[in-house]
Order: sequence, then structure tokens, then C-alpha cells
Amino acid sequence: MKVTVDVDCTPEEARRFMGLPDLKPVHEAYVANLLDAMKSGGVSPDMLDAVVKSWAPMGEAGMKMWRGMFDQVTGLTKE
Repeated sequence: MKVTVDVDCTPEEARRFMGLPDLKPVHEAYVANLLDAMKSGGVSPDMLDAVVKSWAPMGEAGMKMWRGMFDQVTGLTKE
């Protein structure tokens, strides 16, 4: 016998159903601290490159995408 159950719910509803913690406040605080550090000059682009490389080896194309995203957020776009 095979039984299939389809559950239609949002990610938030699934998180609550499974009893997982809500990490949204932690994520928002982390992003705010990172942006503040980047704007104050406490984080250099080289440091960010090292962090992003440690997340996943995405290759040169992935690194360019991450760098472009961080440059847009901090207003450091190079033209």
C-alpha cells in the first residue's frame, strides 16, 4: 500500500508546524550589522571575497555576481 499526502502551506506555516524557530529577527540584525560595518569601512571587499568563497566554491562568475550585489548595496559600484 502506498499513501501520498500533499500539504499546501507557506514556508512560514511549514516552519511553525515543524516547530522550527523563527530566525527572521536574527537575520535582520545580522544583515543590519553587516551593512553598518561595510558602510563604516570596517569590512573590505577582500574580506567579503574570503567570506563568500568560504560559503560555496562558485567560481569566478559567482564571485562577480556577489561582488556586484555587495557593491550595489554599499553604493561602491565601479563604472
